[in-house]
Amino acid sequence: MKYLLSTAFTIILFVGISVKSYAQEALKPRLSPMYMATVKYEDSVKNKSTYVKVTYCRPHLKDRELFVDLAPFGEVWRTGANEATEITFTNDVKVAGNKLKAGTYTIFTIPEKDKWTVIFNSELGQWGAYSYDSKKNVLEINAKVGELQETYEPFTIEFQLNDNVADMVFMWGNTKASFPIEFK
Repeated sequence: MKYLLSTAFTIILFVGISVKSYAQEALKPRLSPMYMATVKYEDSVKNKSTYVKVTYCRPHLKDRELFVDLAPFGEVWRTGANEATEITFTNDVKVAGNKLKAGTYTIFTIPEKDKWTVIFNSELGQWGAYSYDSKKNVLEINAKVGELQETYEPFTIEFQLNDNVADMVFMWGNTKASFPIEFK
């Protein structure tokens, strides 16, 4: 009986310590915090609006070399950190001149020096690009690359709305990649 009580106490103590450790770990702030970029287009003629939301985590350079240590050229990248980046469109749009249906997609990119391939993939809820499946690609487009005057320490996504077109812009280090999203 004494052995049984001792074993039960040991198990309870072990489970308690494990749960406490897990809870403390879960409460720590992420090194690459989650962020959201949004844009809303109001079509007064058709009396409808289109909302675009991108959810991503923002890795920081932290003295690492961009396109070597982080997001290496020629490799599929999750377009952020932690979970793969996801984008939601509330209505059909044109992305770099290509039709894309309303819905939520995972965004992967393949950075290169002169262009980035931007991939809209139908599989959601992915961690990183480890289980990336090109058979689930819905659309692939090229984003043009440019140089920034200032340096962006954290990876940043933003929208620049002009009439019925929003440029989606990726900025990191001194590099930017962008492509147009046209609202119908």
